Amino acid sequence: MAFDEILAGRIRTLVVDEAGVTEKQMFGGLAFLLHGNMAVAANSTGDLMLRTDPSDAGAPYLAEAEAQVMRGRAMAGWLHLPRSALADDATLSAVVAHGLAFARTLPPK
Repeated sequence: MAFDEILAGRIRTLVVDEAGVTEKQMFGGLAFLLHGNMAVAANSTGDLMLRTDPSDAGAPYLAEAEAQVMRGRAMAGWLHLPRSALADDATLSAVVAHGLAFARTLPPK
């Protein structure tokens, strides 16, 4: 399994009515893109990668978020949320909505 299917299913349920959402395997997980821009991704360990404006990282539902690190470098505008932060459906819903809201600010690809 390349990504956590349970987390992907939970995300899928939240975005099912959102026009322009597609799924694509990338970064070792399953990304959910809005008009070609990644909003969130489920990885293989049940953690989540979130696309965000770096200045928006102070939301309460992001309390356990850390900078996403790839190849040893922190990626600006990307957060990593551990599985433990996503157990609550309301929190996951807020995180997914956050990622979608940011993706809406970007030009379609």
